Amino acid sequence: MNQNANHYLAEEKIGKLMLKFSIPCIMSLLVSALYNIVDQIFIGRGVGYLGNGATNVVFPITIIALAIALMIGDGCAAYLSICQGKKDAESANRSVGNAVVVLVIAGIVLTLLFVLLKDHILAAFGATENNIAYAREYFDYIVIGLPFFIFGNAVNSIIRADGSPQFAMLSTLIGCIINVIFDPIAIFVLGWGMRGAALATIAGQIVTAVLSAGYLTRMKAVKLQKSCFRLSAGLLKQILPLGISSFLTQMSIVVIMGVMNNTLVAYGAKSKYGADIPLTVVGIVMKVFQIVISVVVGIAAGSQPIVGYNYGAGKNERVKKIYATMMRAEVIVGIVSTVVFEVFPLSIIRIFGSESELYNEFAVLAFRIYLCTIIFCCVQKATSIFLQSLGKPVMSLGLSLLRDFILSIPLILLFPRFFGVVGALYSAPVADVISLIVVVFMMRSVYKELSEA
Repeated sequence: MNQNANHYLAEEKIGKLMLKFSIPCIMSLLVSALYNIVDQIFIGRGVGYLGNGATNVVFPITIIALAIALMIGDGCAAYLSICQGKKDAESANRSVGNAVVVLVIAGIVLTLLFVLLKDHILAAFGATENNIAYAREYFDYIVIGLPFFIFGNAVNSIIRADGSPQFAMLSTLIGCIINVIFDPIAIFVLGWGMRGAALATIAGQIVTAVLSAGYLTRMKAVKLQKSCFRLSAGLLKQILPLGISSFLTQMSIVVIMGVMNNTLVAYGAKSKYGADIPLTVVGIVMKVFQIVISVVVGIAAGSQPIVGYNYGAGKNERVKKIYATMMRAEVIVGIVSTVVFEVFPLSIIRIFGSESELYNEFAVLAFRIYLCTIIFCCVQKATSIFLQSLGKPVMSLGLSLLRDFILSIPLILLFPRFFGVVGALYSAPVADVISLIVVVFMMRSVYKELSEA
């Protein structure tokens, strides 16, 4: 590894560095989020809202795959950046090789498990009598692309840490373009319905994975040799904990979706909306929410190499300035998102197809209630990734678990008992407010540590 390859991370202006790294990262994550959004738009118009409900039931398996990809990829990226700051070339090289081997194994094993547990998974995530046939068809095909999906997303994080965020963005963008082109052809021209949407997605995922694999042969700051691919338990114990926050952030979405879907079906059936409307609408709201989170995480994850390098080099004052700059950007994202979701909810939901007035009524409620405190969520998510970049997996993990697991799940189960199906929507705002309070106290401690070091 060229030990001076990334020295500019400690010298260049922070704003300029963040633009260089975060914009490609944001674009990469946005493109990943758009895979499912694009499917839902075309399915909503070609199959109907029951088809969209089916994609919401299957969506958690994609999130589980992404969780594993980010645990390995983000963990390796954080470790790689810290090694570069410390000028430890050997550990950096071996970390990438080990990550690649684990990714291949994880992709194959996870796919086999999903195939064996298909019916149990669909039942667990709230499939209804009306959408189960669509869900099974979509599942049978989308699962084929998961090894490529895992590999492409994980290696993207490593590519950004190697100093090539533009390539990471391009490889993901090309895959998404392929998906966008093939989706309408497969659904409307060939008449393949749910199967067509899944096959279009797989095609894009394969292309992204192939491009990412090609980059590994010509990395800037890492030189891969045969010995780098020999698995080391000791090395993996250092890499994986740094990605555990990313893993649990995604897995918490899976758990929340499982609990939320079943709650919406149960309480929706007792309301005027029925079981399928709340299930479909909240699934769409969560995916639109993922677009915002992609920007939020993109800003923070894109800054990860900058934070890790400077922290590894002992430049703590610069680390604090990076966090302050990051927070200003996240707050702006939160404010803009709040305005859009509170003022234009009906316009957003109509992108996914025109449905009944009852459907639209619940959709407006869902956007305005569930996402009303999204600005607080932006701050919490970014802070968790910042702590991960500092090599503080326990603090990062605790913050992620607090909002997305410890608070959200009990609130989803509790509020509908008093307020019916609409009560489930209030779980996010309450969790966001409490989490923000914890962020303030946690960062006061971190700033004190950085100042004293």
